[in-house]
Amino acid sequence: MDQILSALVSILFHGLAYGMILYVISVGLSVTMGLMGFANLAHGVFAMAGGYITVTLMNGFGIHFFLALVTACIVVALASVVLERLLYSRLYTASELDQVLFTIGIIFMASAAARYAWGPLPQRMILPESLSGQVDLGFRTFPTYRTFLIVVSGVIIAALWLGIERTRFGAQLRAAVDNRRMAEAIGINTRRLFTATFAVGSGLAALGGGLGADILAIEPAYALEYLVYFLIVVSVGGLGTVKGPFVAAVLLGVTDTTCKYLIPEFGAFFIFLAMIGLLLWRPTGLFGRA
Repeated sequence: MDQILSALVSILFHGLAYGMILYVISVGLSVTMGLMGFANLAHGVFAMAGGYITVTLMNGFGIHFFLALVTACIVVALASVVLERLLYSRLYTASELDQVLFTIGIIFMASAAARYAWGPLPQRMILPESLSGQVDLGFRTFPTYRTFLIVVSGVIIAALWLGIERTRFGAQLRAAVDNRRMAEAIGINTRRLFTATFAVGSGLAALGGGLGADILAIEPAYALEYLVYFLIVVSVGGLGTVKGPFVAAVLLGVTDTTCKYLIPEFGAFFIFLAMIGLLLWRPTGLFGRA
């Protein structure tokens, strides 16, 4: 009985850490797709870039982990503004097929560039000494870094919720998600709002990619390999929401960890089966609007 309870606690803990990282990466995609109606399948490229920059700054230049994370987040956010203005904005009114083909092309280009610059092997994440080892929570010990991920992701989620629910920018964003034409009619500059939202979402993806580099290995196929997980979080949670993707990410993280632990031979079979059933029941996701 003790072994079963210990295994259950371990699955829940690691699944929660995994789910938190998936949420930090995916929430920007949920908001931008809900606001812009743009099928940005290349969202994982920003997470991959954040991971590569973080690991390179740490391993190659000896920069502290936290400074490397902040730098990666800022660099990717600024780069995303350039991409949004030069490329993405030109396809806002294009068909979904054009958007999908365009963003899939970005994935393949980014993967080829990453393979050329860093090689085909996954990048090793060398954790700082302060985040290595185990932390004693009283009733048992847990990996320090996974505990750190849960705490930091929780802070990011709280800050994101406050930013959307309690600030002028958040009010404008929610108004544009609900009714873009009405938001424009009352003077909200949706173009500038789109760019700022895109930058925030991309920066969050980069932050999640750097934070989760020890869980989701940073390699050239990253953006394509984990694309389905990001899309599951967004589609199950619902477009344009913050709460929905959080619930979906935690469910996905815990379920995926449970399946890998108990029935690894089935892989993600039951996750996809559950997703299909849920979307047949609620096509707009758990918290999406009909």
